[in-house]
Amino acid sequence: MTEQPANTANQMWGGRFAAGPDAIMEAINASIGFDRRLYAQDIRGSRAHAAMLAAQGIISTSDAEAIGKGLLTVLSEIEAGDFPFSTALEDIHMNVESRLKEIVGEPAGRLHTARSRNDQVATDFRLWVRDQCDAAISGLDALIRAALSQAEAGADWVMPGFTHLQTAQPVTWGHHMMAYVEMFARDLSRFQDARRRMNESPLGAAALAGTGFDIDREATAQALGFDRPMANSLDAVSDRDFALEFLSSAAICAVHLSRLAEELVIWSSAQFRFVTMSDRFSTGSSIMPQKKNPDAAELIRAKIGRILGAAVALFVVMKGLPLAYSKDMQEDKEQVFDAADNLMLALAAMEGMLSDLSANRDRLEAAAGAGFSTATDLADWLVREAGLPFRDAHHATGALVAMAEQAGVDLPDLTLEQMQSVNPAITEDIYNVLGVHNSVASRTSYGGTAPAQVRAQIARWQKKLNGEGA
Repeated sequence: MTEQPANTANQMWGGRFAAGPDAIMEAINASIGFDRRLYAQDIRGSRAHAAMLAAQGIISTSDAEAIGKGLLTVLSEIEAGDFPFSTALEDIHMNVESRLKEIVGEPAGRLHTARSRNDQVATDFRLWVRDQCDAAISGLDALIRAALSQAEAGADWVMPGFTHLQTAQPVTWGHHMMAYVEMFARDLSRFQDARRRMNESPLGAAALAGTGFDIDREATAQALGFDRPMANSLDAVSDRDFALEFLSSAAICAVHLSRLAEELVIWSSAQFRFVTMSDRFSTGSSIMPQKKNPDAAELIRAKIGRILGAAVALFVVMKGLPLAYSKDMQEDKEQVFDAADNLMLALAAMEGMLSDLSANRDRLEAAAGAGFSTATDLADWLVREAGLPFRDAHHATGALVAMAEQAGVDLPDLTLEQMQSVNPAITEDIYNVLGVHNSVASRTSYGGTAPAQVRAQIARWQKKLNGEGA
């Protein structure tokens, strides 16, 4: 791509200005350095607009055909990397229109009839963000399927469940993976909801007040895949809540990705050895030959900073703007572009890591029984079988944990006599609940970690993703 020199010109502003822009003004005003990414949406919107103008008798059919073909030529030039972008022409809209004039001549000047750059950019940006919602939905679908595969493989593999990163109660690998299925599914639904709300067309709102031309906004909305035209022209050109909602959804999703990435970093360490990361998503050290670093997970963990920062930046830009359009809104795109790029990369990387991940079943099971993880099962047994109030059972169990800790053993290693010294109501049956497999199998409440419950949830989500049920 070549950069055209800045001409004297004020051709895009018309006769109001006698002199061209100062170089500094040109630099701060131009957005072509980043909004060129909207080229496909801009051309698509312009072709729909030209076809509508012809259908309404506002421009001739021959002019509309010339415009449509010329725009396809511009599209092919941009995609081939042969398009001469110009900073002097400010943005993607004027760059496209200027080149169109070189290709088709006088008909190009009719394209902007009944349209402003205000509704044009709002339409382009909405189309682009809608495409990113679709990409996020697709990426999350693939990620959920990868997590489901992990859950299915380890539905009955026991592992420690943590609170405060301290051993709490035994759970299953499948149950842990299904927690992320639920999180990512909510993320997917947020992007679906955001897409549905943003799917209204600003095109035809013109600068802010609509237009006196007899345009057909329903036709352009339908041509661009929108559900309907936006109902208020001021709102159509001045709001960016669709972008804010995309960024908000992206930030929440990035938090979930970051939490899973953090667990993968911890689990893959020599101290845990719960999982083995594939070589495809690991790197080595320049000095320590034994190292296998989970760099992909660490980078995903960091993406939330950029994505959340983008959301905050756009909220700040929009918070004090009066209706309708202000030039501040030119700052709406770079943050969204960067956040979308990083979210899609993080989704793809996490899906790849989960697909390649190997969980160490033996290590998970060995860790599941450590740290007195079945203490709650003991307390529950004292309530059910010995009739103790829960607070008394909790106190007795705490005393048994202290006894085991002092002896350097785990709860199942205490003798019956030792247990009965704390509470004589304890019988041999207590050992039936102290094993980690017995513990997880007993958690049969809806949403619990019992393998049967986990498999039921896996089946539900598999049907849902395949369109077979709710």
